[in-house]
Amino acid sequence: MNVLSKLGHYGRAVRATHAYLREPPWPNAESRIREQLENREQRWLDILERVVFSSPDHPYYQMFQLAGCSFGDVERCARRDGLEVTLTALREAGVYLTHAEFKGHEPIVRQGRQIAAAGPDSFVNPLVSGGFETSSGGSRSKGVKTRSSTAFRLYYEAYNALSIREFGLLERAHIEVKPVLPAGAGLGSVLGYSRLGLRVDRWFAVGGPMEDSAHYRALTNYLVAVARLHGVKAPFPTHLPANDFAPAARWLADRKREGIGCSVGSYTSPAVRVAAAARDCGLDISGTQFFASGETLTDGKQELIESLGCEVRSRYHIAEVGPVGYGCRQMRNGGCVHLFSDSLAVISCRRLAPLADVEVDSLHFTNLLDSAPYVLINAEMDDSGVLEPARCDCVFSAAGFRTRIRDIASFGKLTGQGMTLVGADVVQVLEKALPERFGGSPSDYQLVEAEVGDQTQLTLRASPRLKAAQPEELKRFFLQQVAACYGGSLASRVWRHSDALQVVSAEPFLTSSGKVLPLHLLRDAKSPKKHAAQTIS
Repeated sequence: MNVLSKLGHYGRAVRATHAYLREPPWPNAESRIREQLENREQRWLDILERVVFSSPDHPYYQMFQLAGCSFGDVERCARRDGLEVTLTALREAGVYLTHAEFKGHEPIVRQGRQIAAAGPDSFVNPLVSGGFETSSGGSRSKGVKTRSSTAFRLYYEAYNALSIREFGLLERAHIEVKPVLPAGAGLGSVLGYSRLGLRVDRWFAVGGPMEDSAHYRALTNYLVAVARLHGVKAPFPTHLPANDFAPAARWLADRKREGIGCSVGSYTSPAVRVAAAARDCGLDISGTQFFASGETLTDGKQELIESLGCEVRSRYHIAEVGPVGYGCRQMRNGGCVHLFSDSLAVISCRRLAPLADVEVDSLHFTNLLDSAPYVLINAEMDDSGVLEPARCDCVFSAAGFRTRIRDIASFGKLTGQGMTLVGADVVQVLEKALPERFGGSPSDYQLVEAEVGDQTQLTLRASPRLKAAQPEELKRFFLQQVAACYGGSLASRVWRHSDALQVVSAEPFLTSSGKVLPLHLLRDAKSPKKHAAQTIS
């Protein structure tokens, strides 16, 4: 991003923050949600008519044409059979979008015809103007700017208001353990919770050294200062030392000694690191409630947090889609949430996962809010999960959210440490950049993301035949290349901070069918010995 682009980006961020802070939170979030639930089919049809069927050049319009489906056909089906049945029929007729197609990595081809599209820009919601932009693009690609309008952020607050009620958070001290900008989750949570009356005492920021992120630190501090001028009691970020989560654990232990209950909002891996730091330092943080997002809450991660007398619940959010669902008190198994069916319609389709070589229930998302950043119909985000009725007696069920998603997992992108990287981008580094720099062939390099015990392990495997590849140099070069991918700038800093990447001298893993996958996702690596190799970094 050049200087002028940065200045424009910063200016838009300041204007969007002012606009958001001038709007008060909704006084009755549940009534707004109920009204949207009662009219979800009509709201979706309105978006479809205004955005898709009024624009013959729109990629979705062309999909509908090839499927032989008019707006009248869709409307009749939706009113007669319901939204999910209609979306399932449209998926079978070819009206859908893979994650690679959305990102622009693959052409959209239906019935032998290629549909013109320009990546995410083709699906930006034209009904939205202004808003807060987050972007993690790098030098190899322009990245994706996801714009959250003020209306969309207010709707997001409504879900947090329900969560505050469900867990009684107003009686607790709260901390956030998330990165600063360009990731918007940390700033959004700090401002949003503070506006709702939740006491956000500290923001422990995860990230790289000052030389990598000075401008983003400055912008984050400035926006927090703007919020404080608006009367929002938001804390400035406290940056954690490299690979050290003990300060957050000590803060929680201090509040425990004072008899104050605490809650923590975090990506899943940092939440585990905070709990592990408390365990290793002999600190009592029992009673703390963790809310984990950004990556799968596996059994091992959940067990470690709960072994300290804490509770942990999942939150499911996708940058391009928005909040998907939150877990309630009665959802005690990881990766289970109430689906926010007022703002999203979700169906699942059985398919082969390209980076895991197994069949999964791929989730397809359709936006129902006219304030959503993108207009998406049956869009895959390379996540899988099981949809089923939710039989909970909780605040979310009372609000009308009676469907749950369980066993949520990512099958086509890296999500370690809460950082999302598109698989196709990382594959370019593994198959092109590394062989050009260190020799060998594309099949000599493999990045493995594995759940081993209570940690997510990221391992770069380099064939032992590559005698000239020095581990530190290979690691440094790989992280430099990752930093140039979409989402990679932040991921590279967070991985360095958390020391999340190791390099091993080992041949790439083979799938059960004998394939060598450049990006290998092991979601059930219960035994570290099964995946042992000679560690060289």
